Amino acid sequence: MMNGTKNIVKKELFRVFSDKKLIFSLFILPAVMIIGMYSLMGTLFENMMTDIETHVPKTVIQNAPLGLDETINTTGFQAEINYIDNDDDVINIKEDIRNGNVDLLIVFEDKFTDKINSYKNAGDPIPEVKTFYNPSEDYSSIARSNFVEQVLGEYQQNILADRLGNIEQLQVFHIDKDPSSSTIVNEKKADGKLLSTMLPFLINIMLFAGAMGLGVDVITGEKERGTLSSMLVAPIKRSEIVFGKLISLAILSSISAAVYAFSIVIALPLMMGGIAGDVMGDIKISFTLIEMLQLLVLMLVLVYLYVALVALVAVMAKTSKEANTYVMPVYIIVMLGSLMTYMGSGQTKLEYFIIPIYNSAISMQNLLIGELTSLQFVLTVGTTALLAAIVTGLITKAFNSEKIMFNA
Repeated sequence: MMNGTKNIVKKELFRVFSDKKLIFSLFILPAVMIIGMYSLMGTLFENMMTDIETHVPKTVIQNAPLGLDETINTTGFQAEINYIDNDDDVINIKEDIRNGNVDLLIVFEDKFTDKINSYKNAGDPIPEVKTFYNPSEDYSSIARSNFVEQVLGEYQQNILADRLGNIEQLQVFHIDKDPSSSTIVNEKKADGKLLSTMLPFLINIMLFAGAMGLGVDVITGEKERGTLSSMLVAPIKRSEIVFGKLISLAILSSISAAVYAFSIVIALPLMMGGIAGDVMGDIKISFTLIEMLQLLVLMLVLVYLYVALVALVAVMAKTSKEANTYVMPVYIIVMLGSLMTYMGSGQTKLEYFIIPIYNSAISMQNLLIGELTSLQFVLTVGTTALLAAIVTGLITKAFNSEKIMFNA
């Protein structure tokens, strides 16, 4: 490494790690916020689900047929049930459902049992059960779902048993009676698939956020404070200044991203535990040595690209406020490129792996499910490194412009 570049790297690292406020804001505060936020989200969701599960739905049943009470008791359906026989109160009950004061209205057709008993031939009238509920209310949706699955399903089976005697005659054959015995699972892919839509997005955002938080201050901030001007007139090549700035930013951004990643590793199970119960506890992600090296290389070239993009914006801006404004469109592009991984996993079209940003996201996605090929990896790293080199060249050109560097 050139002496000038080495000195710039040392200077930047010393400036950050000697400032307790910077250490706290860059590395400690984000970790505390992520763990706290994810834990709170998990707790709130768990409380919401517990509230829904323990809620006793207010249910109104009109024209309840014989035997329904017994079925409700047998299935254990828990509800505050009010039985009515006429249509006078139905309009008010429907309005109560709309307002969330009643959860469910079940209406059995008139002479429901008589029509069932009189059914003989195809074409004979089949009675209807209408369920009125409010899909915008969680209590109402869950009450309707539980009543249909638990009560009406069981009640229908009881009627069929009375009518046919042996309802197993309707079951011609079983399809996978024991699904666990016929399931062939690629455990690595199954475990990685749940995380493969989420982690590439989070990693990309973390890397760019770290670069954005540091890059603007290191370049535009120093332009405003005048410290960059004194560096530019020193006996050192401006290309060395550029490399020194970018390398130091890449190191700091990588540390920042590592802090984010460590925080998410701790916080994600806390959040998912509230959302998915013990599902997250069953997930096991394992990497071979080659895969770990591939992930490391992907993150290194990606963090350098993000640092270079932020630095390019920062060097062109006259003030930190202006730089933060200009860098937001780049941030949005990074978010969009990463969000596209939510559309599916296991991308194989080679043209996707020459699209900067998106290629890194889908490469990480394929890596998590064990399907990243050598060609996909080479195309991703090569394209990302090429773009980073082009951006570095533009930054060097900007550093050699007195008009840009001295805000002339």
